[in-house]
Amino acid sequence: MHDEHKIKVFTCKASRDFAEKVASKLGLKLGESDVLTFSDGEFQPCYNESVRGATVFIIQSTFPPTDNIFELLLMIDAAKRASAHKVIAVMPYFGWARQDRKDKPRVSIGAKLVANMLEAAGCDRVMTCDLHADQIQGFFDFPVDHIYASAVFLPYLKAMNIENLAIAAPDMGGAKRANAYARYLECPVIICHKSREKANVVGSITAIGDVQGKNVVIVDDMIDTAGTLAKAANVLKEMGALSVRACATHPVFSGPAYERIANSALEEVIVSDTIPLSKDADKDTRKITVLSMSGIFADIIDKVYNYEEISSSFIK
Repeated sequence: MHDEHKIKVFTCKASRDFAEKVASKLGLKLGESDVLTFSDGEFQPCYNESVRGATVFIIQSTFPPTDNIFELLLMIDAAKRASAHKVIAVMPYFGWARQDRKDKPRVSIGAKLVANMLEAAGCDRVMTCDLHADQIQGFFDFPVDHIYASAVFLPYLKAMNIENLAIAAPDMGGAKRANAYARYLECPVIICHKSREKANVVGSITAIGDVQGKNVVIVDDMIDTAGTLAKAANVLKEMGALSVRACATHPVFSGPAYERIANSALEEVIVSDTIPLSKDADKDTRKITVLSMSGIFADIIDKVYNYEEISSSFIK
C-alpha cells in the first residue's frame, strides 16, 4: 500500500461486526470513532484520531431506521471537515433502492435523493453490493463500485453439486440475475410471475419452465417480508420440485419473515452478511445460512485504494 494518502477504515454503528471483519482481512485496525447522543435522540459522530490527508473508507449499510443513513452522512461530513483526502462510503446494503423511479403519480424517488445527499455531504465514491436496480449507478456524478454477491454464492452452490438443478427468478425483474447464475452452473431457468396487490402483499404466483423433478434455487437481491419467497417455494413444490432453496444477497427480514421462512417449503435460505440477522433468540434461523461478503469488500477496497482494476474479482 502506498503512503501518499494513508488508508483508514471506520464504521458506523449498524455495520460494526461486518467492518471489523473487513478491517481484519485488510490487516488494519478499525479507526477510532464515537457517537455522542443527546437526550432528545439527536446524535453527533466524532473521529478520535486524525484523518487529515487520508483516504477514508466508512462502512455502513443503510437499512432502516433512517438513523443509519444519517449517521453515515454525518461521518462523511466530519471526515471532509477534518481534511480527509478522499471519503468513500462503503454501503454493503444500499437502502431506499426500491424507490428508483416514479411508478405512480406524486411519489418520491428515494434512491436519487440518497445519491444527492451523499454527494452534498462530501462523498467522493460509493462502494455497494447488488443494487435493487443497476441503473441507480447513474444517479451519481462520481464513481460507483457495484459489487456482486455471486462471487460468494456461486462457488457455494457449485460445491453442493446439486443434481437436476434449476435456477428460478422470483419475478420477471430477476430474470437477468437468474440467467447469469444458470449460465455459470449450466442448468435451466425457471421464471416466476407474480401479481402484487400492494407493497409487501403478493396476490398470485405462477411459474414458467420445467419444474417437475428439479432441485430449484430461487435467486434474488433481497428478502424483505419473505411473502413472495415463501409463496413461490410452496408453488414450486406443488408443481413437482424435489426441493426448493433460496439465495438472496440482503436479508432485510422485516415483519413475519423469519416465521414465514421457517414454515415454508424452503430447505435452505442462503444470504450474505450485508445486513446482520436479528439477535432475538425467538427468531427461528435454522434454515438460514450466512456467507460473508467481508472478504470481497476487503479485496475491492484494497484494489480501489491502490488504483487497480476490480472487474476480475466478480462472477457476473
